[in-house]
Amino acid sequence: MRSRLLAGVPALLLLASLTACGDDDTKASDDTSPTEATSESDPTSDPTSPAATETSGAGTPCAWEVAGAPARDVKPPAATSPYKGQVPAVLKTSVGDLTLILDADKAPCTVASFASLAEQGYYDNTSCHRQGNDPGFEFLQCGDPFFDPKAATPDSQTGSSSPGYTIPDEVDGTETYPAGTLAMANTGAPNSGGGQFFIVFGDSSFPPSYTVWGKLDDASLKTLLKATASGNDGFWADSGGGRPNTPVTFQSIKVG
Repeated sequence: MRSRLLAGVPALLLLASLTACGDDDTKASDDTSPTEATSESDPTSDPTSPAATETSGAGTPCAWEVAGAPARDVKPPAATSPYKGQVPAVLKTSVGDLTLILDADKAPCTVASFASLAEQGYYDNTSCHRQGNDPGFEFLQCGDPFFDPKAATPDSQTGSSSPGYTIPDEVDGTETYPAGTLAMANTGAPNSGGGQFFIVFGDSSFPPSYTVWGKLDDASLKTLLKATASGNDGFWADSGGGRPNTPVTFQSIKVG
């Protein structure tokens, strides 16, 4: 599996810390951005999928691509996203509830994927596995079901997971990453995002390579700042960041 970190970031933090590990077996030590691996195309049109039944919408086509075995038993969303506008969501976490506003006008396929995975329980009881605290690169990377912060060696598969498919990029080159931004991780390759994403908790200078698909509200950003203030363990010292000193574990997610 390829490491999913934030690819394309300048300096030490950069290429290796935000990229999410892919469906390879490589430890997430070479890139900090969340990313997913791609392979052959396999759009699905199952009308019973969670994304298809959650909300009615514009029906934006989404080109899901098969990418290895899913970390949990989930299936891709419908072939079109039913979402539009600003979609509310709540992450119930170990550090408190985080209220999200998902931007389905800018990133309808990303929102549809997140909603589908959330409804299928993909993120339940998962802990965010990477945190960056360097000024200009302050992020919490989440969405790896393999990561266990309580394990004796929690680095064994850190960042190396995906839902078994990738999401098309929804970027236009104008993306910025102020505090509170939700953005997708990727492997650095086009259209390689999947289940992993990162939450920016300080104004950050990532290149416009990561799909922005929503934001935290102000109260939730304050909650996250309290949790991330404890820093990280420096596990990815060479590329920036480490495992969070204060675990942030998703207990449940409600979209809509």
